[in-house]
Amino acid sequence: MGRFAHGKQFKLYPGINTAIIADMNATAVSTQSADESRRRELGAFLRSRRERLTPSATGIATGPRRRTPGLRREEVAMIAGVGTTWYTWLEQGRDVRPSVEVLAALCEALRLDAVEKRHLFILAGRQQPERRGATPEKVDATLLHMLQSLVLQPAQVVGRRWDVLAWNPAAAAVFGDYGLLEGDSRNIVHLVFTNPHHRRLLVDWEERARMVLASFRAESAKYVGDPDFERLIALMMNSSPEFRDWWPRRDVARRLTGVKHVRHPEAGLMAFEHMSLSIDDGSDMRLIVYTPLAEQNSIAKLQQLLDAMPAQRRSA
Repeated sequence: MGRFAHGKQFKLYPGINTAIIADMNATAVSTQSADESRRRELGAFLRSRRERLTPSATGIATGPRRRTPGLRREEVAMIAGVGTTWYTWLEQGRDVRPSVEVLAALCEALRLDAVEKRHLFILAGRQQPERRGATPEKVDATLLHMLQSLVLQPAQVVGRRWDVLAWNPAAAAVFGDYGLLEGDSRNIVHLVFTNPHHRRLLVDWEERARMVLASFRAESAKYVGDPDFERLIALMMNSSPEFRDWWPRRDVARRLTGVKHVRHPEAGLMAFEHMSLSIDDGSDMRLIVYTPLAEQNSIAKLQQLLDAMPAQRRSA
């Protein structure tokens, strides 16, 4: 008989590769060590947040002889609605596996901000519940400045529902002026499936549309039941026979890069390499950048389109 690092026994059978056994032992030790390190870091993080929080911030009355920096463990446990012993074990790095609900309660008790909440959930090995509220989406000035600086790269910022929130002149030159569109008509899925101009732009429309739909379904899973998403899906079911046929198939995909071939009404065929970049602020916004390729003389054609734009639109 042999024994793994975590204590479980295994039988040695004739012909078994001892190198495989060694690898299994090493993996078990590595996994156990990583889990222990993460639990210790979780406990240390909780303790640091507890010690920085003053009792007065939580409405706890203190006497003149209080010497504990920040809150006591029993006070955090009381505010969060958990047992003091259990919370103590959590800070000590024991394997107590807090639930999502308990972690959310600790976030509230310790007054954690959005970044701290995300960090706590990662350390605990849990998926943080996604925000479901229909909060207004706003592109900040720094992102807008970067967007406009991409002179020869069409780029746009899309929101959680794939609504186009901002774009640069190069994007307007290639894909059309998004400023002329309102509401749902400025949505990527709506554009691909129902906008005649946008549909004609895409050389390989069906392949592109299927990929857009599968990617949209994969990313929108966290918003199942959200009224804005449900309304958009219902609109698309009524507006596009292809959407109505493909959506029930539930295909999913995640494609962050690729080449997009465009048939522009003035410049003709163009090719762009595209990349979708997440905005790391918890908003689910993305920056999509299209880089013109040498193929089809796309770089020169894009420059010609920009030169032909009115000056006020180039600086918009």
